[in-house]
Amino acid sequence: MADHKAGRHLVHSHAHEDVPGTVDCKVVDGDDSAYGQALFPVPADDPNDPLQWPRWKKDSILVICSIYSFLANCNIIGSSVYIPLYAATFRVSFPIASQTSSYPNLCFGLGTILLIPMYMKFGRRPTMLFSQLLYAFGTLGCAVANDYNSFLACRIIVALGSSVCEALPVQCVNDIYFLHERGKRISYYTVALCLGGIGALPAGYMLNAAPHNHKLFFYVHFAFAMALFTATFFLVPETMYKRKVRMSPPSSVASDEALHEKHAHVASQAVDPSHVDTANVELSGPAIQPARHSYVSTLNPWSGVDPDIQFFGMILRSFSYFFVPQVLWVITSFGIYIGCAALAFNYTFPILIVQPPYLWTQSSAGLLAIAFIIGYGLSIPFANSSDRLAARLTVKNNGIREAEMRLGVMLPAMLVGPAGLVVYGMVAQKQLHWVGLFAGVAMLDWSALFYFTFTLAYAMDSYNANMSEMLIAMNIGKNAISFGLGYSLLDWILSKGFATVIAGAFAGVLLVNNLMLLLFMWKGKSIRVFLSKTWLAKMHGSRAIRGEVA
Repeated sequence: MADHKAGRHLVHSHAHEDVPGTVDCKVVDGDDSAYGQALFPVPADDPNDPLQWPRWKKDSILVICSIYSFLANCNIIGSSVYIPLYAATFRVSFPIASQTSSYPNLCFGLGTILLIPMYMKFGRRPTMLFSQLLYAFGTLGCAVANDYNSFLACRIIVALGSSVCEALPVQCVNDIYFLHERGKRISYYTVALCLGGIGALPAGYMLNAAPHNHKLFFYVHFAFAMALFTATFFLVPETMYKRKVRMSPPSSVASDEALHEKHAHVASQAVDPSHVDTANVELSGPAIQPARHSYVSTLNPWSGVDPDIQFFGMILRSFSYFFVPQVLWVITSFGIYIGCAALAFNYTFPILIVQPPYLWTQSSAGLLAIAFIIGYGLSIPFANSSDRLAARLTVKNNGIREAEMRLGVMLPAMLVGPAGLVVYGMVAQKQLHWVGLFAGVAMLDWSALFYFTFTLAYAMDSYNANMSEMLIAMNIGKNAISFGLGYSLLDWILSKGFATVIAGAFAGVLLVNNLMLLLFMWKGKSIRVFLSKTWLAKMHGSRAIRGEVA
């Protein structure tokens, strides 16, 4: 546990070699600490700083954000169990019916182009409330739509509205938790995100209550969406905070040096510059502690407008993150795991399992969710493994933390995931026992949690110049990849076979992606050092040095 006492900090740099992702976590006099490391970022002497909030308040925000991710993914992916029903209801082919999942999956990424700049410009709270209203009423539209085009349009509104649900939890983890706490919290969010696939289980059994009708599923989701909106309104305050950095220099010369170190620190280290008010560095002694905001005041749905945010500039700069290897690895990991695995399973299993030799009922197709639960459930005990490994290696490294220190825990998952695709593809091709299908899915999902969680935490650690812009690139890229892989998936499998497509092509692509782990463990710091001297680093970090907000 952190030995954290508000208000006893004077900031020292924690910078080291000016390399993003390399942080000096040695404990010096006056530092709060955890796991033998100095707390980072350093909290302000202000009860309104999210880093100073009580644990229950932080965890409540994380739980609500995670539930939003769960519900939205349950809506987008879990409802794919109805693909045969959509085909019959709207009189379209199976591949056309599957577009009710593939197109929303694409829009799930595209929506972040606007919504992430919105939560930077107008605040996390108003953007989240607006997003949830779009999600809720788009879901209601799915329930009342009577033709294919109207239904698909409402599905796209659901995806566009809820698209920020994958970025906001990551941003909030960055806002309210210290560096040594983030890997574990991202794991919890990722579990909730991935378990959205179990929506197929209740969706299938709702057919018993409303035979040959998908509408009950969306009415139930609308009720949950409105309950979530209510919880968000009362329990999720604004988490964006401009953290002033205080220094106590003995002379004017020391003041200049401190200011220079502080600017270098903001530009190069693992803290979002949007949290630091670089234009207002205090060089005086202890300041008067601000008053704590009242609960009623935190209910205001409007957080104001940040004039320093360049709304369209953020959108344009976000595309430059595709050239950052650590960010690209997150994009390919999410995109390939979702496209090659989650969509492949959700598209093929409901069709495969009702045919000989299995002959399950359509309402039982959602039982595949049990495999999701087993796979992700077995990975939960490893949620904080990367944080603990990184902390242990940091202590051994004389208090210097490297971003790559958390990656070692991913080695078993590197091979288990592709093996799961081989198992599923071969069992489906040879029509072996259904337990083999479940085993392949569970193996893949166990591996997926490691790659979803720890590649994202690694990118946050190693290249966090502007977290929000990086999240735009991640969400656009991963959903574009998964859309491309899943667009004509059923046609491809029906023509080439499960063994060729899933056990062969998809497993091979996933293996190549996973083997990049070895490259980053070996040369990750060298890549970070190289990037810190390129035009990309100047583009992403220059505004932090000038005192602008990222």
